[in-house]
Amino acid sequence: MDVLADALRVSGARGALGVVLKAGGTWGLWLDSSGGATLHIVSRGAMWLHVVGGKPLEVRAGEAVLLSPDTAHGMAGGRDTTMGPCDRKATDQALVDGSPLRLGSAPARTEVLVLHYRQDPEVRTPVLASLRRLTHVTSRENAQLRKIVELLVTELAQPQIGTTAAVNSIVDLLLIQFVRAWLARHPEQASGSWLGAMRDPVVRDALERVHARPEHPWTTASLAAATAVSRTTLSRHFRSALGQTPGAYVTQWRMDLASVRLRDTDEPVESISGAVGYASPHAFSRAFRRARGMPPGEYRSRLRA
Repeated sequence: MDVLADALRVSGARGALGVVLKAGGTWGLWLDSSGGATLHIVSRGAMWLHVVGGKPLEVRAGEAVLLSPDTAHGMAGGRDTTMGPCDRKATDQALVDGSPLRLGSAPARTEVLVLHYRQDPEVRTPVLASLRRLTHVTSRENAQLRKIVELLVTELAQPQIGTTAAVNSIVDLLLIQFVRAWLARHPEQASGSWLGAMRDPVVRDALERVHARPEHPWTTASLAAATAVSRTTLSRHFRSALGQTPGAYVTQWRMDLASVRLRDTDEPVESISGAVGYASPHAFSRAFRRARGMPPGEYRSRLRA
């Protein structure tokens, strides 16, 4: 079981190409928080990235910066350039017709691909939220990242049949590569987060089993036995890596699975309860009410309304 792939699938962490920014001369742009994670890839030239409370960061061609959800930031051609507000009309037009967003004056010397990643708000497992505020990775550190960026740039420069589907797939693949690069480069930043838990072999082994068989009647004891460690060891590792007990994580993941199925399918509550590991609809409803503040039927009705 690939836990990261499974969590991204259920959490709906999908990427979308925002705009291709082309800038020259003196330019600066301030972006309010987008509600999701943002990835900037400089394909030509260089830019300066500004985040409140941090030092300006120069990002050059072949480099990328991933910002955690809801991080307001600015981009500029110079370290001390004044940044203006985003032109929403021009941005909306670029999103509609795929045209580049042009800033400053011609000729354009800097090109930036702006990508956005959002997570399903009904899923509580914090995949994207566990990313630190800002992570800067160069293509020299990750050859795969460089190849994928080159593929994306080529696809955008020469649109043809299937380009939209290709770009969506490449954008999703970029997130995986960026997470890999982030984990390899910043192990100290990864501790205490969902993504960082992948570095702990005890926790990772347990998560693989939970994600592979969420319907299994897992307890701390049975999960410890399956991973060949003691209950004390398993609990200690979970608290250190995720800040919660094994049982709390099992319940959280089951509720995530159930929430998505309640919203997106017409499956009876009885079927969903069994699929996520509850012996009876009554036990499932009780657990779901504790987790989401309302019974499953009401939850489904409210979301669909």
